[in-house]
Amino acid sequence: MHPALNIAIKAARRAGQIINRASNDLDLLKVTAKQPNDFVTEVDKAAEAAIIEMLQEAYPHYGILAEESGETAGAGSRDTEYQWIIDPLDGTTNFIHGMPQYAVSIALARAGVVEQAVIFDPNRNELFTASKGGGAFLNERRIRVSRRLKLQDSLIGTGFPYRAFDLVDTYLAIFKELTQKTAGQRRPGAASLDLAYVACGRYDGFWEFGLAPWDMAAGALLISEAGGLVSDLRGEASYLTSGNIVAGTPKVFAPLLNIIQEKLPDSLRG
Repeated sequence: MHPALNIAIKAARRAGQIINRASNDLDLLKVTAKQPNDFVTEVDKAAEAAIIEMLQEAYPHYGILAEESGETAGAGSRDTEYQWIIDPLDGTTNFIHGMPQYAVSIALARAGVVEQAVIFDPNRNELFTASKGGGAFLNERRIRVSRRLKLQDSLIGTGFPYRAFDLVDTYLAIFKELTQKTAGQRRPGAASLDLAYVACGRYDGFWEFGLAPWDMAAGALLISEAGGLVSDLRGEASYLTSGNIVAGTPKVFAPLLNIIQEKLPDSLRG
């Protein structure tokens, strides 16, 4: 196992302990709205601080991009090519409501290319990991995307565009079409876990608009290493910057992307 991945796993587990302890006292939780429908709690901040402390202790020169504290350069090294991408609690709204669908997501990118990934679900004690070129794993067992061949037989994950409200009508048109042409769609509310579920075959595909890099970075590597395909809405690789992502098994990906592209406004077609 790569040393950086090992440190990321330890950091994710420490964050998971903080989250689990807090989940027992949700009534005491202080919640702040960053913007409409986008919340942060003291647990997000405590988990992120614990993650960053561990990562910086091991790799002080690596930069950090984290949901709550933003972007910081490594110590004494402004232009390091390495950057940790961190979501300390993906699915905060679920967490606030006691809905057990949330995760810790940590990725390490080198020159913008994600090389290490960890997604930890503290409720189910499920640890998803991947190293570029080294495969994807769930609790140390190798995982692959499903063998589903047809979109009509596929279970597809998605997420409602709670940040990108201008895309709601487009989203609903695509959702309607896919409801008719798939076996079903699911929206549990934590994109990192949704992507991990594509990687291990629980979903056959996934699509969402308006995500942040920390929602996608680790999950996208998991899918690629598990034999799946990931792209933005144009079928290209800029999902971390565009915030829009489509993923799936090799056979499901193309028809899923085609249906989405047919409904897109000109501004997203490129």
